Amino acid sequence: QVQLIESGGGLVQADDSLKLSCVVSGVTFNSYVMGWFRQAPGKEREFVAAISRSGFTHYADSVKGRFTISRENAKNTVFLQMYSLKPEDTAVYYCAGDHRSYSDDTYASRNPYVYNYWGQGTQVTVSS
Repeated sequence: QVQLIESGGGLVQADDSLKLSCVVSGVTFNSYVMGWFRQAPGKEREFVAAISRSGFTHYADSVKGRFTISRENAKNTVFLQMYSLKPEDTAVYYCAGDHRSYSDDTYASRNPYVYNYWGQGTQVTVSS
């Protein structure tokens, strides 16, 4: 029923830009906190960015200032605009949704276990 489909990954050079998209279906999109996580080979899945129900954004320190998360509710889509990409950004990037009803509509969790719905991921590879 619920589907999250990522797109936009690819192979780029360091300092290049890339924009990821995640289209969500089967849910009331604007009631979800949406997040982006990534997982590099041999490493745990890590938080990248999240956007609250009200559009308040949260970022990992490693990407703050370089990545921008946004959502377009009319299209049921969340984006991750990535600038100044580095080789260490290489990973599979996953879109995730959290339907918990937080009283604070600016809140978004950084814990991947909080998120109930996940996409299949899109590969981002950054060469030096």
